[in-house]
Amino acid sequence: MSGVRPDAAGDDETSEPSGKASRVDPTPEHFKRLHPLTPLLRGWAFLAAAIAFGGQDALRSGEMGRFGITVVGIAILGMVTGLLSWWFTRYGFDGDALRIDSGMLNRRSRRVRLDRLQAVDINRPLAGRLLGVSELRLEVAGGGKAEAPLQYLAVDDAVRLRAELLARAAGIDADTPEAPERVVHQVPLDRLVWSTVLSGVFVMGLVILVGMGVAFAFVPNRTATMGVAWSMLPGIIAIGAALWNQLGRNFGFVLAESPDGYRIRKGLLDTQHQTVPPGRVQGVALRQPLLWRVKGWVRLDVDVAGYSGESTDDSQRTSTLLPVATFDEAAEVLRQVLPGSDPLAVPLSTAPRPARWLRPFGWKRLAYGFDDHVVVVREGVLYRNLTAVPHAKAQSVRINQGPVQRRLGLATVHVDTTPGPVDAVIRHRYAAEARQIVDGQTERSRVARKVDVPEQWMARYRFAGSDRDGDADGDGNPTASSERDQE
Repeated sequence: MSGVRPDAAGDDETSEPSGKASRVDPTPEHFKRLHPLTPLLRGWAFLAAAIAFGGQDALRSGEMGRFGITVVGIAILGMVTGLLSWWFTRYGFDGDALRIDSGMLNRRSRRVRLDRLQAVDINRPLAGRLLGVSELRLEVAGGGKAEAPLQYLAVDDAVRLRAELLARAAGIDADTPEAPERVVHQVPLDRLVWSTVLSGVFVMGLVILVGMGVAFAFVPNRTATMGVAWSMLPGIIAIGAALWNQLGRNFGFVLAESPDGYRIRKGLLDTQHQTVPPGRVQGVALRQPLLWRVKGWVRLDVDVAGYSGESTDDSQRTSTLLPVATFDEAAEVLRQVLPGSDPLAVPLSTAPRPARWLRPFGWKRLAYGFDDHVVVVREGVLYRNLTAVPHAKAQSVRINQGPVQRRLGLATVHVDTTPGPVDAVIRHRYAAEARQIVDGQTERSRVARKVDVPEQWMARYRFAGSDRDGDADGDGNPTASSERDQE
C-alpha cells in the first residue's frame, strides 16, 4: 500500500502552549449564562435512567419506600450539581473568538476562533421544544466533534447568537440580520413515506414479520408460540429503525439556498436547523437503492468539513443533503454544490476485463473519470452510487493491492477526503494505470489547491446593503478552538 498527500498549502495550525498551564483569565462581566432551565434538561435523562433501572429491583424486592427516597436523593444531588455547573458556565465574544468558561473546581476556558467556523447549527430536542429552548452547535475546521455546544439557550437568543456568529465570521457588522433564503426543495410527506416503505431495511423487517406471523399461526404449542413471538423482535426493530432514520429524522425536510450556504430544516420530534456551506463540501454521493429505481428517486449525501469526527449517529443526521428526490432535482443541486462542474457529464472509463473475476456481477459498472474540477467514481448494480470529489478537497491519494489483485495485475486507488459517508474508491484498475491515476490526481489536487484560495463566507453575495465576508477554508484544517485548563 502506498499513498501521497496532496499539497495542503494554507493549513493553519493552532498549537497548545508548552510547559505549565497558565492561569485562566477572569471571566468578563459582560459574559452571559445559559438558559436557567439547562440543569433540568441536562439531568432528566440521568434521573430517568436511575428510575428505570432502580425501579426494576424495587418491584422485585417490594421496597418501594427506599427506592422513592433514593430517587429523591438522586434528584436533589443532580439538581445541585447542575445548578453549580450552570452558574459557573458563561460565554461571550473575546476578540476574534467565542469564549466559553466553565467548571467550578477545574476552571476551563475554551475559545472557538471565528475565522475557522464551518457551520452553526440549531438543534431543538423534544424536551427543549416543550420548554422553549435550543442547542447551538459550532462546527470548526478539523474539529473532532461539535466545539463547545451551548446547551441550552432561549430560542430567540440562539437565533440571534447564530446570526451574530455568522456576521462576525464574515467580517461585517455584528448586528447584521441573518441572510435571506430561497427554498430549493421540499420533500413531500407522501414521497418520504413511500421512500421509507421501499427501503431495504423496512422490506427486510416486513419479510421477517410476515414469515414469523405465518409460523405463529401454525404453532400449536404455547411455549413454541412464545419463541416464535420473540423471533419477531428483529423484524420489529428493523422496521422501527427504518421509520425513524428516514421518516422521523427527515420529516418536514426543507432545503433552502442562502449566501450562508444551503440551509436544512428537518425533524419530527427533535428538529434540526443546519447550514452546509458549499465551499466546505468535501465530496458528494448520488445514491439509488434498488427499489427506488421504480420511482426514479435518489438520495444526495455530502462530506462536510467540521462534521468529520462525529459519531455514526450524528454523521447520518448531518450528511444528508437530500433524503429523497427525483433524479433531475438531485442533479440540479449537485451542480450547484460543485460549481463549475457537472459530474454527470464527466466521461467515464470502465474497469478492465480481469476485474470480472473479483466482481462477476457489475464489473462493467465500475468506472472512473475526471475533469478540471472533480474526480468521479461510479459503481453498484443493485445499489447504485456516483461519487464526486473536488480536486482541491482531496486529503490524500493511495493504492491498495490485495493478494488476488496482485495475481490479476490489478490495484485499487483511494481518493481520501475528511471522514464521512462519501468515499471515492477507484476499484480494480491495472497496476500501471493505478499508479498513473495516483500521480495525475496528486498533481491535479496540488494545482487546484493553489487556485482554490480560502475565501470568506458569502464574499460573492450582496444583501441588506452590505457584503458579507468571512474566512474559512473547509479543507479539514486543524481545529480553531484552544483550551487552557487550570486546576
